[in-house]
Parts: sequence; C-alpha cells; structure tokens
Amino acid sequence: MIVIFTYLFYCLTGYCDSLPRPLYDQQTFPSPSLKHHDRDTFPVRSAGGGSTPSAPACNRTAPGSGLRELPAAAELHSLLQQIGHVQRQIADGDRGQQREEPDSGISVFNSFGSKKFPQAIIIGVKKGGTRALLEFLRIHPDVRAVGAEPHFFDRFYDKGLDWYRNLMPRTLDGQITMEKTPSYFVTKEAPRRVFSMSRDTKLIVVVRDPVTRAVSDYTQTLSKNPGLPAFQQLAFKNTSTGLIDTAWSAVRIGIYAKHLENWLQFFPLSRFLFVSGERLVSDPAGEMGRVQDFLGLKRVITDKHFYFNETKGFPCLKKPEGSSRPRCLGKSKGRPHPHIPPEVLHRLRDFYRPFNLKFYQMTSQDFGWD
Repeated sequence: MIVIFTYLFYCLTGYCDSLPRPLYDQQTFPSPSLKHHDRDTFPVRSAGGGSTPSAPACNRTAPGSGLRELPAAAELHSLLQQIGHVQRQIADGDRGQQREEPDSGISVFNSFGSKKFPQAIIIGVKKGGTRALLEFLRIHPDVRAVGAEPHFFDRFYDKGLDWYRNLMPRTLDGQITMEKTPSYFVTKEAPRRVFSMSRDTKLIVVVRDPVTRAVSDYTQTLSKNPGLPAFQQLAFKNTSTGLIDTAWSAVRIGIYAKHLENWLQFFPLSRFLFVSGERLVSDPAGEMGRVQDFLGLKRVITDKHFYFNETKGFPCLKKPEGSSRPRCLGKSKGRPHPHIPPEVLHRLRDFYRPFNLKFYQMTSQDFGWD
C-alpha cells in the first residue's frame, strides 16, 4: 500500500514512467560521459551517515534530451512529507479511526458506501421468529443489517438520530439498510419516534400463535432464572377464577390487535408486512418470497437455501460456500418447552380468541390460530 501511494504521488507530479522503478534507476542519461559526470556530482552518503552536497546540475537535464527534470531537494522533501501524511491517514483508517465528510456519512478512508437510516425495520414480535427472519435476509446481497438489536426507539432514543445512524452498516446504492428490535411493537412511544425519523419506513412484524409465543417467552426467561414461578402462577391473577394477568409481559405481547392500533395512528397498513412465524418454519422459502417482494428486492432467497433440522424443529440455512457446516440459529433457539397443564393453555386460548379475530380483520390475514 505504501509503495502504491508513493508511486501515485510521483505520477501526479510527473516524476514517474509507466512502470514503478527505483528512484535512482529513473535517472537515465543520454551518454556515458554525462552519466559519469552526474555520478560524481549526485549526493553520495558517506560512511559516517552524512552526505556531500550535490551540484545544481544534478537536478537538470540537457535540452532536447527527452528526460524529465528531477525534483529539487526541497521539493522532494515536501513530497515525502505528503506521502508520510497519507500513510498516517491510511493507518488511522485501518485502526477504525475513519474520518467522515460533514453531513455525508461517507468515510474518506478504507470504506465504501454510506451509513443511512434503515429503510425497513423488523419491529416485532419477541419469540415470533424475528432472528430467523433477519438471518435468512442476510443471504440477500442487497440487504445490510445491524447484528445486535439497537433498541434505539425504546431505550436509547435520548442518544439522538446521529448516534442511531452511526450504528448502521455502510450500504451502496441499491442496497437496503435494516435492523430488528422486537420490543418496538409493544412500545407506546416507538411509532411516533419512527415516524419522526421517516414516514416511509417499511415495517415488518413476525407474529406467532400468542399462546405458543407466551410459553416460548416463559421458557426463555426460565432458562435464565430457574427459580421462576410456574407458568400458570404468572399467567393468572387468580387461578380459581381464570382471570388472565395482562400485566405479565408474556401475555401482554400477544394482544397483537391492541399494539397494532397504536402503530396505525402513524403508519398506513400498506407500510406493514405481517409474517407468519408458523409459515416461516413450514415454508421458509415461500414466506421469504413475500418479504423480498415487500422490500422491492429480487427473489434471490429460495428453497435451495434451506433444509429442515429435525433436532431443532425449524429450518436452517444450507452450508454456504467456503463453510464447513450449515448455519443454524444458536442453541437458545428451539429449546424444548416445559409441560403446561392443558386446561391452562385452553383458558389462555379462550382469552386470546377475540383479539386474534380482530387482528385477522385488521390485517386481512387469517393466521389460523383458532
């Protein structure tokens, strides 16, 4: 890299030929006598590390010789300083200390593209299949997504939009920037905040049978806190009356119609795509086709990318080129659920039924949960 930049600087100032050659090798001379003369007058480093001054003639060429004039010592010193400055900037870029042009979001060194606000966000729901959807989308060459959940519109909004944009990956023209934070769907302030960023944002919601989703949510929490009370103790305010405790987040998240009403105050239904978490498992290619159409992408992700993992119980990506094994989601995905008494699940299903029917009506989609 240093050699290339050195060569480019000499070319820009007119002191190089078509091929990079050592400096002393470019000092060709038309005749042996002139060559011997200049060899006597060009600076020669002494054994003590110093150098003898050169005659002025060493920076000149004979008229009509067709040779380029070599830079004077002061000019050469200036050029070398410029080269050193560029080398330091490159080193800074390699260490991630990239300079950005004001308001452009484009790094000057060691990067391509620009950082943009996401054009599409996976806003929900937790334990619905959002991680699987994002990993499947990553196959597409025109999708760039943040790895970790930013939680900007629910937890870190006070950090400002510039902070949020800086989290995004760099994208080229024609590529889509995406992120996913499932808690946005159930955060009251999130719709207004997303709308303030861009009213054109496309919103993807992965939904799943709310009863199954609640059990999965509980299973995840139980894995982190083994001392958690039984599912039915948390789901009901009173087990004898069967009154559901909607204050428990595992239950509250599944009231999809209520949360969607909040979002529809700011975005029309046309800005949403509702992905079936069940179909994402049973027919990943078909559901991914809908997602790609919604995002305006060419259908690149097809059934050739998937195989069903019997152990985990959901599809995995086939082995990518250059990889020794297929790509499956982590061990935290697809963990077995604890046994829940059937009567508890039945009561919970009765609770969700009217909300599900309203959600079907709002989205014009029957997800088949009842």
